[in-house]
Amino acid sequence: MVKVRFITARGEEIEAEGRLGARLLEVAQAAGMPLEGTCEGQMACSTCHVVVAKDWFAQLPRASEDEEDMLDLAAGVRPTSRLACQIELTAQLEGLEVRIPGESHDMQRR
Repeated sequence: MVKVRFITARGEEIEAEGRLGARLLEVAQAAGMPLEGTCEGQMACSTCHVVVAKDWFAQLPRASEDEEDMLDLAAGVRPTSRLACQIELTAQLEGLEVRIPGESHDMQRR
């Protein structure tokens, strides 16, 4: 299991765990984060946009051109923004910290 820390738009810290190989989107949704993931990880939307803590950003594999294109459509993008569906949990990501942008809303959860 890999521990992840989510920082909500209100500044609350939520710790969660995901299995090795799980996508960050799955872990976030299981932890109750408001990431819709409309395309179910097919990289056809930007509803799973997160901001990775600066210290962790360089440890992630580089974003693909397609992911960069999707991030261009996301609200509140920062230099360390990524799509949670494209981050696969590895042992090296133990303790990963990501912020949930204030613009994130899961329309499926009301």
